[in-house]
Amino acid sequence: MTARLSILMYHQVGRFAPMREHRANYCDSGRFARQMAFLAHTGIQVISLDQALAGLRGERPLPARAVVLTFDDAYENFAEHALPVLTRHGFQATVYAISNWIGRRAQWFDKDPGRPVPRLMDAGRLREIQAAGMSIGSHTAHHLKLASLPPEVQHEELSTSKATLEDLLGNPVRHLCYPFGSFDAQTLRAARASGYVSATTCLRGAATPADHPLVLPRKAISFGDNLLGYGWKILLKHAPKPALIQWRQRAWEVLAETPPAVGGID
Repeated sequence: MTARLSILMYHQVGRFAPMREHRANYCDSGRFARQMAFLAHTGIQVISLDQALAGLRGERPLPARAVVLTFDDAYENFAEHALPVLTRHGFQATVYAISNWIGRRAQWFDKDPGRPVPRLMDAGRLREIQAAGMSIGSHTAHHLKLASLPPEVQHEELSTSKATLEDLLGNPVRHLCYPFGSFDAQTLRAARASGYVSATTCLRGAATPADHPLVLPRKAISFGDNLLGYGWKILLKHAPKPALIQWRQRAWEVLAETPPAVGGID
């Protein structure tokens, strides 16, 4: 049976007024607590990105039902609302931080008048959540759309972010997330040259051995997801979208690598 797992994409966790737009950027804290309880009570195992990569490479068996938890942007409300729930269940997550915006406001929210602008975790808070068992990944240096940048600027965004975060945290930074899901062939080359072992995208679907580690798909958790919708996203098999199918082939070609054999992993 082909190995597959759901990499879940969260952003903010807290109390928010109902909204019609940007719903994938918010998760109600009460619903988040119920979602984590659902994982715990249904036997869906929460594994780290490193464990997921080893399983997708066939180096170790993946659990029959497994998820990876990722949080983009490193919002301050993660520490208040998400971390206590994760700690209670013994769950690990990867939080992607923007190295040049640590402790600042999420300035890209300014483009949407009337939308509250949250703060991002400062260095001390990032160290605290790391000490609590969370993994810190890179979300680049300035949260730019990478595919719109020249190759040399892309490389600078990725390499300097990695170096800055490693110096700040005292640990290797192995995992990357592309802001806005924006990447191209040059991005993949820059990510590999910068030393990342994985990169998550906004391509929707379950991750399988057919996916290059630098183009991992995810499933976005949205403000309106109740437990039924949450379980549906995780447990049911869905046909991959055309963009995901395209990148499953193209990523290996861009990096001149041979994908592992698909199948044979439980």
